[in-house]
Amino acid sequence: MDLRDQRGIETEVYQPAEDSELLAEAACGYLDKHGRDGPEATILEVGTGSGYVANRVADETAARVIASDLNPHAVRQARTEGVETVRADLVSPFADDTFDAVLFNPPYLPTEPENEWDDWMEHALSGGEDGRAVIDRFLASVGRVLAPDGVVYLLVSSLTGVDEVVERAGEEGFSAVAIADESFPFETLTVLELHC
Repeated sequence: MDLRDQRGIETEVYQPAEDSELLAEAACGYLDKHGRDGPEATILEVGTGSGYVANRVADETAARVIASDLNPHAVRQARTEGVETVRADLVSPFADDTFDAVLFNPPYLPTEPENEWDDWMEHALSGGEDGRAVIDRFLASVGRVLAPDGVVYLLVSSLTGVDEVVERAGEEGFSAVAIADESFPFETLTVLELHC
C-alpha cells in the first residue's frame, strides 16, 4: 500500500487517542483480576477502529482477541496490524455465550441531526442526539454473546451522561462499577465494568 492509500485509510478510521489508551489500560489491568487473561479466554473488541486496543490486549495477555468494526477501512487497517478482525455491526454475527470479555469504545459525541455528516468518521464519533444511540443498541445486544460470568468494559464520556448509561445498563440486567476515569477540560472519560 502506498503512502497516499494509507493516509486515505487514516482519515476514514478512528485512530488511537486518550480514550483508546484509557480503555486499553483498564481492560488489561482488570482482565487479570478476573482471570480472563489466560490462553483459554476469548475477548472481543467491538468497534476496533485502528485495532490499537485489541492489539494492546493481545500483547499484554495470553487471551485470544477478536475485533469487529462496521467500517471496512477499519477492518483492513486492524488486519494489517495483525488483529483478527471481522466486519460486523456490534455483536450481530457472533454466537451466543462466546466471549469472556467484551470491550467497547463507542461513538459517544452528542450530535444534532442537522450537524451529522455521512462518512465513516461520523459513524466512529457520533452517538446521536444524546450520545447514547449506539451505546443503547450495544447494551441491548451484548449480553447474548457473553459467556457465563462474562464481563464488559465500556468507555463512556461525561458528555453522554455516565449515570444515564449505568441506568440503561441496569435495565438490560447489568450491574456497573466505574474502574477508571480521566478528566480533560471538556469531558471526563470513564471505563465501566459491567456484569450480568
